[in-house]
Amino acid sequence: MAKLKAAVIFGGTSREHKLSLASAAEVISSIPEDKYEVICIGITRKGRWLCYPGDVSDIATGEWEQNPDCTSAILSPDPLHRGIVLIENGEATVRKIDVVFPVLMGKHGADGDIQGLLDLSGIPYVGCGLLSSASCMDKSHIHMVMDNYNIPTADWRLIKQREINDIDERCREISEEMGFPLSVKPAQSGTSAGTGRADNYEELVSAVKIAFLNDNKVVIEKVVEGTKLEVAVYGTDFPSASQVGEIIGDFKEYDPNEVHQNTDEYFRIPADISEELSKKVRQTAVLAYKAMNCKSFARISFILADDGNLILSKINTAPGLRSDSVFPMLMKNTGLSLEDIVDNLLEQAIDNADKVY
Repeated sequence: MAKLKAAVIFGGTSREHKLSLASAAEVISSIPEDKYEVICIGITRKGRWLCYPGDVSDIATGEWEQNPDCTSAILSPDPLHRGIVLIENGEATVRKIDVVFPVLMGKHGADGDIQGLLDLSGIPYVGCGLLSSASCMDKSHIHMVMDNYNIPTADWRLIKQREINDIDERCREISEEMGFPLSVKPAQSGTSAGTGRADNYEELVSAVKIAFLNDNKVVIEKVVEGTKLEVAVYGTDFPSASQVGEIIGDFKEYDPNEVHQNTDEYFRIPADISEELSKKVRQTAVLAYKAMNCKSFARISFILADDGNLILSKINTAPGLRSDSVFPMLMKNTGLSLEDIVDNLLEQAIDNADKVY
């Protein structure tokens, strides 16, 4: 029986480029060789698409770009092609693809852009669809949907670019309504870039201006102190949640420039919470996953506030997939290795290709 052709797309122009490379190297190594022929498609920081034929180890280091055998590649939006167009020596050839595993984070990777292109191509792919990816990337959308489903999030406000000439007045209004401390974030950003904390009005104005350098919408949230909890949700038609993990110590949740972060030192499974609360967290994670129309997989973050309230803080539809990343660690605790996860996700993508979500 002929092997299926699985394309793994990695790299990209976002700040998470380095993390994508590290995750992609492990994903590629985890794809069953007896079932799939892997085609590696790398996107440089400048946005150039290349078909990479070399050793997987060079992907993690970034050396893949220098391989002289790389070929210009275009993911065709024409469903007649259902594949990539390779351009070499002025000639174009089409290489058919059966399934795509996009290992892209941040803008143009987790925000619906690549998902929309894949939808046009007609090729099945791993991960959430266009609308779900875009909505989960946009913090204001998550707040609005969670509010509708009565899933608690931090108290929040939104400032749009059209209000930029009234920032001082808007910040004064928000500070009077919400008090301090406040967290200021670009609405669409997968990293901490442009994110700041404000403990007074002057800091709030400054933080909002910085956030606007990274996006055209800024979300302001009331800072919630408490225990940081993480859940992996997995599946399409019948999603399930892993055990709850807990971030411990003074750990910055996401540093795209730090590939290996000694996960065991800041993360433990299960979290040090009651069985009743653990059940509530897991049920809430699955409800949020369904509310955002997610499929395939996602990492969902909560804060157990010091006052006892459970607050949803983030839904990440493109979490890190290194073996020492939080999502694979949570899934390993359920009995699924990274190899199991990758194989199952590819099968699910193919099996559910004709369904509309």
